[in-house]
Amino acid sequence: MPSFLSSRRPLQSKRAKNWQSSIWRVSRSWYNNTSNISERETMATSKAQRIGIIVIAVVMTVGTIGSFFIMILANENQVADQQKEQEQYQQQLKEYEEQMAEAQKEQEKVAKQLSAEYYDDFKQYESLPEPFDASKVKSLVKDDLKQGNGETLDENTRYRAYYIGWNQEGKVFDGSIDGSALKAPLEGGTSLIEGWVQGVQGMKIGGVRVISIPGDLAKGLTPSADIKEGAPLKFVVMAIPPASETES
Repeated sequence: MPSFLSSRRPLQSKRAKNWQSSIWRVSRSWYNNTSNISERETMATSKAQRIGIIVIAVVMTVGTIGSFFIMILANENQVADQQKEQEQYQQQLKEYEEQMAEAQKEQEKVAKQLSAEYYDDFKQYESLPEPFDASKVKSLVKDDLKQGNGETLDENTRYRAYYIGWNQEGKVFDGSIDGSALKAPLEGGTSLIEGWVQGVQGMKIGGVRVISIPGDLAKGLTPSADIKEGAPLKFVVMAIPPASETES
């Protein structure tokens, strides 16, 4: 019995060693396979991440460049629009200046024709301005020098006028006589000073009137060395017909 036992123990030890070797080989093979799979997955993951980063970078770069070009195009369009607006403004300004120049020429032509018609008649009143006592001009005074034969003036009547205005010292501050000709006549209306508006009412077209205006009715004229604020003034006025639509 003892010898039997002694002969079986070595056999069991050898088998155990074989089992251990097999288990060790299987374990190592499994570990190696697992490691290889893990490395491949890691490499695959890293590569995918790199590709994703590259794609994102490309997209961002393209977007930035695109935005830059859009800004350039927008600025170019804005500059083009501004240039177009400027050209349109210059064209409109040119047309306006041409129209104004044409109107000025027409006014000068009409003024010359009217001057030839009325100069001699109105010239005789050039010597009327002389000093007057301002303290005596307390209310509006009308003095007709020539009766007209046209329409009677009121606030709504259209008319034009030649005139001479002077202050209490007898100094002319404005007038229609310009050397040997008359300036373009004044357009009558309610936009003139109140003393004038009231002073011409009742006179007829073609008539001549001297109007003495107290200071409170002379407001509206720009004060100057010859026009004192609140001081009385005098005018000699010749009323002539308004411009007709066919006047040239």
